[in-house]
Amino acid sequence: MRILVTGGAGFIGSEYVRRRFRSDPAARITVLDNLTYSGVEANLATVAEHRGYRFVRGDICDPDLVGQVMAGHDAVVHFAAESHVDRSIDGAGPFARTNVLGTQVLLDAAHRHRVGRFVHVSTDEVYGSIGEGSWTEECPLAPNSPYAASKAGADLLALAYHRTHGLDVVVTRCTNNYGPHQFPEKVIPLFITHLLDGRTVPLYGDGRNVRDWLHVSDHCRGIDLVLHGGRAGEVYHIGGGTELSNHKLTGLLLDAVGAGWDRVEYVADRKGHDLRYSLDDGKIREQLGYAPQTDFAEGLAATVAWYRTHRSWWEPLKERAKLR
Repeated sequence: MRILVTGGAGFIGSEYVRRRFRSDPAARITVLDNLTYSGVEANLATVAEHRGYRFVRGDICDPDLVGQVMAGHDAVVHFAAESHVDRSIDGAGPFARTNVLGTQVLLDAAHRHRVGRFVHVSTDEVYGSIGEGSWTEECPLAPNSPYAASKAGADLLALAYHRTHGLDVVVTRCTNNYGPHQFPEKVIPLFITHLLDGRTVPLYGDGRNVRDWLHVSDHCRGIDLVLHGGRAGEVYHIGGGTELSNHKLTGLLLDAVGAGWDRVEYVADRKGHDLRYSLDDGKIREQLGYAPQTDFAEGLAATVAWYRTHRSWWEPLKERAKLR
């Protein structure tokens, strides 16, 4: 199988590529990535010399380039997206362009070139906020941030291409990811790197917001299960099974680096901040045999250790993105 991976130099995409080559040395993968501020080609250094690997730098909104790259592939795994909620609040334009228009360009090319399967990677944030219980795949979409709205639009486009054109589309929606190589604007790497530098960390509001945490390796394993066994036109949830308030998560990160609560700065809450996300992932467990394998405590400890020993990776990124 020849797979086109969009956004393959990013956090989750690069993990997927590395994992895919480990599990299938005969794989053929083309990575299409525009290397914007959060795309790091060094994330793919361990596979760069693999004979089945090809890297193309380019924009998924460029129909001519996408058409050229798409030709000859059997499947697409679509990670490429603008994904930071705070940035979407400051300016929604890039999110609408990349996440909606870019997805449409890819879907058009996949349909035109008769690609066998299109996996669209999405997020639990498309559902909005849920006070109790968990969303199933049949729940209505009710996004609250510009980022989440752009991903919801892309989800609907992808499913429409299945219904209208018969394109073999599957959509995955995951909970919050963590692990090595995550760009340090997201809460876990931001807090780790700030604390390692002796700085304070900004905790929104009172820290009551709850998220379910999923190790990136478990997420990518779930995506591979959907790629090979998911039903066309279906949505699959991929969860981690560890719900934590941001206050509790902050405490765990402080403990991990030997810091106290005096290093926490409470800041004004984010606009439209969803209180809680929770996915029911029974469908992928029952149909495809998925279950997360990474214990959260062990995964978090390994993540902290990775950032502690990879300053040369994250220090330039924080400086470039002005994450002060």
